[in-house]
Amino acid sequence: MAQVTKSTMIGELLQIDQNIAPILLNIGMHCLGCPSSQMETIEEAAMVHGIDPDALVSQINEFLAKDLATQ
Repeated sequence: MAQVTKSTMIGELLQIDQNIAPILLNIGMHCLGCPSSQMETIEEAAMVHGIDPDALVSQINEFLAKDLATQ
């Protein structure tokens, strides 16, 4: 099972599972296609958008556990 941490890059996260994009878009991360966002960590992106990085990582890991289990 894929697990991410606060130091996982956004670009890497989207390679793990592209279905994670709606979660990021729903919290205001509309710059997923920007080259600079690809090299940002989850923690950096969360802080820029006023999101608790630990809560975001937990939400992403819960999603990945469910989404990848159905593939």
